[in-house]
Amino acid sequence: MYDIIIIGSGASGAAAARELSRYQAKICVLEKEEDVCCGTSKANSAIVHAGYDAAPGSLKAKLNVCGNERMGRLAEELDIPFQRIGSLVLCFQEADLPRLQALYERGQANGVLDLRILDREEALNMEPNLSKETYAALYAPTAGIICPFELNLALAENARANGVEFKFLTEVKEIKKLAEGYELCTTQGSFRARYVVNASGLYGDELHNMVSCKKIHLEPRCGDYCLLDREAGSHVTRTIFPLPDERGKGILVTPTVHGNLLIGPTAIWTEDKEGTNTTSEGLGMVLERAGKSVRNLPVKQIITSFAGLRAHEQGDDFIIEEVEDARGFIDCIGIESPGIASTPAIGEMIAKLLQDKMGLKEKENFISTRKGITNPGTLSMEERNALIKKQPAYGNIICRCEMISEGEILDAIRRPLGAKSLDGIKRRTRAGMGRCQSGFCAPRVMEILARELNIDRKDVTKSGGNSQMIAGMNKDML
Repeated sequence: MYDIIIIGSGASGAAAARELSRYQAKICVLEKEEDVCCGTSKANSAIVHAGYDAAPGSLKAKLNVCGNERMGRLAEELDIPFQRIGSLVLCFQEADLPRLQALYERGQANGVLDLRILDREEALNMEPNLSKETYAALYAPTAGIICPFELNLALAENARANGVEFKFLTEVKEIKKLAEGYELCTTQGSFRARYVVNASGLYGDELHNMVSCKKIHLEPRCGDYCLLDREAGSHVTRTIFPLPDERGKGILVTPTVHGNLLIGPTAIWTEDKEGTNTTSEGLGMVLERAGKSVRNLPVKQIITSFAGLRAHEQGDDFIIEEVEDARGFIDCIGIESPGIASTPAIGEMIAKLLQDKMGLKEKENFISTRKGITNPGTLSMEERNALIKKQPAYGNIICRCEMISEGEILDAIRRPLGAKSLDGIKRRTRAGMGRCQSGFCAPRVMEILARELNIDRKDVTKSGGNSQMIAGMNKDML
């Protein structure tokens, strides 16, 4: 019997686990995939929104502004990259100026600091590659960018360091109410808990509906993205948005914390909760609409495209609360944009809710910090040489595009909640994320994974399950 079980190890589930690990409780996270960060959290815009977009008084607005404020300190504690670069929302004609003013006033109501409306000249001075049609812009200096993989992984690793258990490839198939708490029937047996946190992303409605008579429905919304090479990373220095409409915040153009340029997403309704395939129509829309905001986009520098799904709830707000007719069952669902920006505040809100309900007592030995994977590229030459002398694997470059060493890959595999697949290595180290998109480094990474996990190379997967990279051996086909 656990005190608390969290279903889902995306950003929200991992944040809840980390904040709850401050208290004296037996906590477990159940994840249906082979790793953390395998759902919505792995494919998004990586934007820490300022907080001017959500309706005043909504949970989205409150948690966005609070999460933005807390992100800097959290990034320092968890040793992850975060840059407060600011954002611009563009207005292209005088007739749309009232909509821009309304967005400014909404931001003021939400408590966003230092918002300003810029005229055309001010905006173009900030970002020379903006469209010449720019009439005015809303400037939000508190907006930032982050790596969603590293945020998610760091939260989970820190929770693990504080005693939280993680069980992977464990999909919840049925939930039974008990006299006290719940029994979760999974693909790896049954688990019992006094309290359950439902942070299962797109499947949050299905789990909610297992315990509540008040049914809800989450609608998957698919977004296509294009990622450009680092050579294009300085084309803009801030996140650029068009004026939002009923479909969302629109197609953005933004630098990433690793020096790339990211454009997207679309907002296409789908019923397929696993449908992360891109479409030519969607990618064409990304390029067309991004080109209306930013001139001369270096589209020849696109190195990959991808799509992500987010869970939209019909009430257009986050749902974080105890289910009315299922006491002890806490929903954390409908977490779409600005979910990543809200992550620190989401974790705190869930922890506070359960602390109050359960009377949880704080630990005296909570570990608030976590050390990330050492990046030799950030070291001085003297420090780097000393590291390689001590651990020669850091002098063996495996991924030439991103200059990732064998030492970093070994660290990614051996650390708490270590990588077990090519995608797991990619999310932790960026090996395979460069210009060649793992064309050169994949075989070497597979060799290291096979050696470290003590498995055959043919059993190494791209992302767990049946995603083996090797279909057979040539010599066996002769």
